[in-house]
Amino acid sequence: MGRQSSHALAQCGAKVMCVDIDEQFAKEIADEVGGIPFCGDMTRTDDVKRLVEQATSSFGGPIHGFVDIVGIAQWAMLTEMDESIWDAQFDICLRHAFLLSKYVGRHMIDTGTRGTMVFIASVHGLTASVRHAAYGAAKAALISLVRSLADEMGGQGIRANAIAPGAILTPRIESTIDEGRKQQAARRAPLNRMGVPADIASVVLFLCSELSSFLTGQTLVVDGGVVIADPFKPA
Repeated sequence: MGRQSSHALAQCGAKVMCVDIDEQFAKEIADEVGGIPFCGDMTRTDDVKRLVEQATSSFGGPIHGFVDIVGIAQWAMLTEMDESIWDAQFDICLRHAFLLSKYVGRHMIDTGTRGTMVFIASVHGLTASVRHAAYGAAKAALISLVRSLADEMGGQGIRANAIAPGAILTPRIESTIDEGRKQQAARRAPLNRMGVPADIASVVLFLCSELSSFLTGQTLVVDGGVVIADPFKPA
């Protein structure tokens, strides 16, 4: 999703800094889009501060927006979940959002930038999350954070929104599920397919652009219609 979002933004003229904890991966995507690589851990305050400094230096001006795509689910029944998993899930799915909101938000206010913030949440922040309850709880908290952030920052012209993907065929998911499970996931959606990273990137582009200039504090569900489908309709 990050790779496709970087391509979408760059193709529309944005100067893009590609951030990843893996230095080689950050460089690979930056090379693809003519962007600037940055290696850092967005759950660490010092790295987020360094990101703001390097981005403003590299861009030669203020940061106009960011897209926060960080998170991964760890699987365990709630009654069997170790406390370390709970803590790790809130770090990897929520802490970075707080830090980026705080430090990039402060930067936008100080520079008078009417910027935009986009966060990748999950449909599991809106529904039950069986065997990954900590992930769902952290994503639900992220959705709430986006509402509060949008209300607090709106007076400065700064927008904050989230995207809640459903089943998306990222390379990681592709490598872990077989064809039968793909078809099963597709059948749950009224659109009768799983999503692909470009489906998320197109909504990222919309939320980063002036096309969504009067939209803030919202979570757009991008799941092919799964969460609105009638669970009792005939197969």
